[in-house]
Amino acid sequence: MSDTVRINIDGKDYAVAAGSNLVDAAKWHAGNDIPVFCYHPKMEPVGMCRMCLVELGSPARDRASGEVMLNDDGSPQIRYFPKLQTACTTTVSDGMHIKTNTQEVIDARNDVLEFLLSSHPLDCPICDKGGECPLQNLTMRHGPQSSRMYFEDKQLLEKHYPLGDLIFLDRERCIQCARCVRFQDEVVGDDVLAFHERGRRLQIITNSEPGFDTYFSGNTTDICPVGALTTTDFRFGARPWELNEVPSISPWDAAGENISLSMRLDRDFGGKALIKRVMPRQNERVNEIWISDKTRFGHHFTRSEDRLGQPQMKTGGVLRESSWSAVIPAIAAALKHAAGDVAAIAGSGMPNEDLWELRQLVAGLGGSRLGAWLPTHGGAEIVAEVGVGVGTNLGQLGRGDAILVIASDLEEEVPIWRLRLKQAQDRGAYLVVANARHTRLEDFAVGGARNDKVVEGDIIRYEAGEAVSIMRNLKADHPAIAERLGEAENLVIVAGAEGLTLSGSQALAQAAANFLIETGHIGRRNNGLLIPFPGANGMGQHYLGYRPEATLDIMTNPPKALIVAQAELLDDDPAARAWLSQVETVIYANFFDDGISELADYVLPIQTFAERDGSFVNGERRVHSFYTAQGTIGQSLPAWKLFGALRQELGAAHLRPSAALVMQDMSANISAFEGISYKDLAQVKREFPDVGGRDQYYGGTAYTNTGGLGIQIPSASDKRKGRRPRRLGAFAEASAGEDEVLIMPIARLYDRQRNFRPTLILEPRILSPFAIVNVDDAAAMAISEGDIVEIRAGESSVRVQAMLSDEISAGAVALPRHLTEEAIPLTITAGSISKIAEAVAAGD
Repeated sequence: MSDTVRINIDGKDYAVAAGSNLVDAAKWHAGNDIPVFCYHPKMEPVGMCRMCLVELGSPARDRASGEVMLNDDGSPQIRYFPKLQTACTTTVSDGMHIKTNTQEVIDARNDVLEFLLSSHPLDCPICDKGGECPLQNLTMRHGPQSSRMYFEDKQLLEKHYPLGDLIFLDRERCIQCARCVRFQDEVVGDDVLAFHERGRRLQIITNSEPGFDTYFSGNTTDICPVGALTTTDFRFGARPWELNEVPSISPWDAAGENISLSMRLDRDFGGKALIKRVMPRQNERVNEIWISDKTRFGHHFTRSEDRLGQPQMKTGGVLRESSWSAVIPAIAAALKHAAGDVAAIAGSGMPNEDLWELRQLVAGLGGSRLGAWLPTHGGAEIVAEVGVGVGTNLGQLGRGDAILVIASDLEEEVPIWRLRLKQAQDRGAYLVVANARHTRLEDFAVGGARNDKVVEGDIIRYEAGEAVSIMRNLKADHPAIAERLGEAENLVIVAGAEGLTLSGSQALAQAAANFLIETGHIGRRNNGLLIPFPGANGMGQHYLGYRPEATLDIMTNPPKALIVAQAELLDDDPAARAWLSQVETVIYANFFDDGISELADYVLPIQTFAERDGSFVNGERRVHSFYTAQGTIGQSLPAWKLFGALRQELGAAHLRPSAALVMQDMSANISAFEGISYKDLAQVKREFPDVGGRDQYYGGTAYTNTGGLGIQIPSASDKRKGRRPRRLGAFAEASAGEDEVLIMPIARLYDRQRNFRPTLILEPRILSPFAIVNVDDAAAMAISEGDIVEIRAGESSVRVQAMLSDEISAGAVALPRHLTEEAIPLTITAGSISKIAEAVAAGD
């Protein structure tokens, strides 16, 4: 069977992919934008709005012979349907003829728009969608110039109805296209929106508690073809034509979501450019056209009033504001005084350029210890060896493929990966989720059927800390699952660190790599290993020489001088204060003061991703660049410039004038970045579906990628075949003694992490501190649902509410990070839990 068919659109022939949707084919091949409201290229067609009506015909065939009937001139006879057909529900076939510009089609579009506008409010001048509104644009192009409807018959509905904390619904503007409902159901899998009532009173409602309970709600405002759905963050904030778009990258997790920062000069920000909203930027290999709500709304830290804005230096035992001209020479002298006993700890959100300059600074001083923060996820070097192959696109996984997610809660750690892997299962991939507790992805794995499609998957529940054993013995203990995974055409394994020590996560990554090697699933696209590193640049840390093992060594053997860069040590590690107090000189560079100012000798303000150029390497090893968008806070500097200035003061090198030239240095000295420049990272190409043009009725307001698709660093398996499994090294396993439990730190997407606190609109979605306790363990300790319990482990002691569950292994307590003011253990450890107070009854 041919991969292409020939169709005729308005008298011209085109060769298009067989099985294509007619709307997609007309747009991609003919540049013919058939107008739509309900259709979206990322969802199943439903033919609800009727805006895409066209004249449709196909070659006439002789009933007896089945042969195509010909005209006198030898051309095929075309038999048209007696009525107009919906293009969005039509699949192209060979010889199909389509007419999109006849009078009948023009009249049909006019009629559809007239009915849609019959009760639509005339509030375009104050509507947030004005200027990028599909209904407005299509009305101007295809609609009536006046109305025949009686104003008295207009529907009057609620104008400011909150679907949740983040999204408002204007019920008068809604045209019942169902895009939002279908997106939540089909794409996300969070069926939290629905239709209510009938006929002209049909309305969108939320059926979850809290309302619109999902991590992807903001995407519905992008695909809404009218101004019915608006965000709390941007509502009445600016007009679209006032905004300048700057390509950027999400700073939050390993996905590296491509985003566009919508900027405007703002008088309340001193006349400087300010982020008014964050929008998705299309990259089909990374995030397609979707972003999580944390990425969309979590930008407020970039301009928080609590940001560090002035360099500070300790004089006379007191930290005082100073100037760069005074601080740089003083720090250089202190670093020299350390006589080579210098180390650095850098956070996983720190861009590559900063990591490079910091590395050069430490090396030039004679130091060698470069620590990666958080020291929770090992295995980056294994991803560099057997990570997903070059050209991998999770959006291509489907029937015949398989996915294993072990020791990770992707919903909370990397939500875009969760969304894309769930969709892979929808397309037919076999999904296995293994964990010591219930996670959201597990619901999909064992769902059985969704949207009239059979989906296949399995779950493996194990005891806390047993993930390595499960992976290593998968073939012996779970032969049926192992066989399906091993025989899959393509296999991706996501190996996390939940319930594991640092060395345990390293061992899990190696065990997963061994399985991939043994089954032949390395060195080719859509196969290999992923690790959900915390932060946006976990793989960048690895390629630039930063290791979590070095961090543990620094914690055990503190240096004379320590540079802490974009790492919240006190917020993350309950033991940090103790070991930091042994460091003679602490140099702290970050956005906020996490309390370390009591211990630091120098506190230095640096710029966020929004204020400077830079690059990240995401979990799939794709290097992405981002660009200067927002005005700077105070005297903050990009960290690469700060460290470069210190190197210049020490006489080691001249300060590079731009981040692009720092990347040039990296390219010349780091093999992984060889041949990579900002110009290369900015390369783009046309992607399907073609969104972001003036036809926003097609794909929504996601932006075409003009900032660069990035470059994927090849893995060692991409370059050289024939890798062999490796023996697992010794690793630390957590065990609990008598009257102890295993305290298992877990992630929550919305937490009280210092960078996230300024996002006040999401504060209602941050849960009160809690811990998940096994029901049998709780009964033995006389703990009931909602009781206040105290959890102790080493230097950590926190009080939280008990949440009982039979879907967590006995002997384990899951404790979320960053919900309490106090730090909790970095990785799984033994501890105790005791009841402090009984639950308070509602109304008391």
